[in-house]
Order: sequence, then structure tokens, then C-alpha cells
Amino acid sequence: MSTDVPDGPARSSRAGRNLPAALAVGLLLGAGIVAALLTYRHSFIGIVAVAAALSTVELAGALRRGSGIRLALPPVLVGGQAMIWLSWPFGFSGVLVAFALTTLGCLAWRVRLGVDGYLRDVTASVFTSSYVSMFAAFAAMLVVPPDGGLRALCFMIGVVASDTAGYASGVFLGRHPMAPRVSPNKSWEGFAGSLTAGVVSGALSVSLLLGGTWWAGVLFGLAVVCSSTLGDLMESLIKRDLDIKDMGTLLPGHGGLMDRMDSLLPSAVVAWGTLFWLIPG
Repeated sequence: MSTDVPDGPARSSRAGRNLPAALAVGLLLGAGIVAALLTYRHSFIGIVAVAAALSTVELAGALRRGSGIRLALPPVLVGGQAMIWLSWPFGFSGVLVAFALTTLGCLAWRVRLGVDGYLRDVTASVFTSSYVSMFAAFAAMLVVPPDGGLRALCFMIGVVASDTAGYASGVFLGRHPMAPRVSPNKSWEGFAGSLTAGVVSGALSVSLLLGGTWWAGVLFGLAVVCSSTLGDLMESLIKRDLDIKDMGTLLPGHGGLMDRMDSLLPSAVVAWGTLFWLIPG
């Protein structure tokens, strides 16, 4: 989620989006995810699977529109679902085997279209499989332990707090661009807001929900803020390279689903690894 640098006197115009629609969609999605995590936590895997499939289709469309890249979409979609669902019974081993088979499937599927663009398309297909589905599988693995619903809730709280505070701080306080050639609207003031909210929410959620120490929560919050910010910058680079504004139009006020998954995907990897290290299941 970008953090805006001032571009005019009107506060409302600086938000850069349809805020009522964005808030309504965000609250609706958030309520559904929290309800799933607090009732039957494994239903979160289904939410992750659907989000990964939709995001894959969006990214495939963006790659085709922007650069004429043709993903090996069937093996990418099927393999992506295998990575996510096999993470439940088999953990990381299941994810790794499914990813290897997905890569093989991409190499084989693309043969039918001939030589032209083969390496480009296969590389983009494997990239999409890892960037979307493999990263998403780490979010699914968060809910596998007995306290998995609370682990996933800590992950969601950390990312949402970081993104929301960073966005608000950037809109109202942003003066110094963080990476003007990559994301002109992302500011250091916005990052400071993300850092503050991420550390506080991490310390509170990890200590209150998981029974961890406050310093473990601080480390968790720092890690999530950094991965969330990096994820936003990475997707900005992809969109600039493809010369597109949004990945899609699925979510009113937000753009495409991938425009909201940019922070979540890398943060899922970081959250799983950090919590596994700090609070073994």
C-alpha cells in the first residue's frame, strides 16, 4: 500500500483513491478473514487458495498486456493450488515438491507454442508460481499448528497496521520520497508511521495472542514492516516495468487483488519464519 507525498492543498485529493469504497471493501474482507480464523482456522487455507488463484490470473493478464508474455497458466494455476493445499498435511516438503512439479509442468506446457519467447514465458511462469503461490503457501502454513489461527491473526494485524499507518502518515505528513524512481508516492514519513504501528501491533499481538515476550513481538513487527514495504516497492517495479497503473479492477477503491497482495505475499514468508523461530509451535 503506497504512502502518498503531498501534491496539492486538498487533503481529500491526496488520498489518491476512492476512500469510501476502499474502506468498505477492506472492512468486508478483513471481517471475513477474522471470522474464519476465530471459528474454523483451516478455512483460511481456502481463502488463501482463492486469493492466490485470482492473483495469478490478474498477474498473467498484466504480463500479457504489458509485455506480451504468455504464462503457462494451467500448470501455474494447478501447481499453485497443489502448493497451498499440500502445505496442510506435508508442510514445507509438500510445498517444495509441488513447486518442482509446477516448474516441470511449465517447461512442458510451453513447448506447444514453439521456440519464439520460450525462455521468457517459462521464466515468467516460474516467477509467478513462486511470487504468488509459493509465498501464499507460507500464509497457509501459519494456521497448521494448534495455535495457527492466532499466528495468522498476528500476521494479518501486522501487515494491516503497517499498511494503514504508512498510508495515513504518507498522506498527511509525507514530504520526503523514499524511492522516487520506483514509487514516487512512498515517503519516509509514511515508513516511519508503518514502523511505529508495526512494532506496537507486533508487541501487543504476539504477547497477548501467542503468549510471547514483548521483545519477540517487536522483532516480529520490525520484520513484517520491512517485508511489507519491500513487497510494495517490488510490485511498483513490476507495474512500472509493464507500464500499467493497476494489476486489475476486481476491488473497488483498491485496483486489482494483486495490488493488495503485494504486502501480504512476502510478509507471509517472513511472518512464518519469524514466528517459527521466536515461538516454536
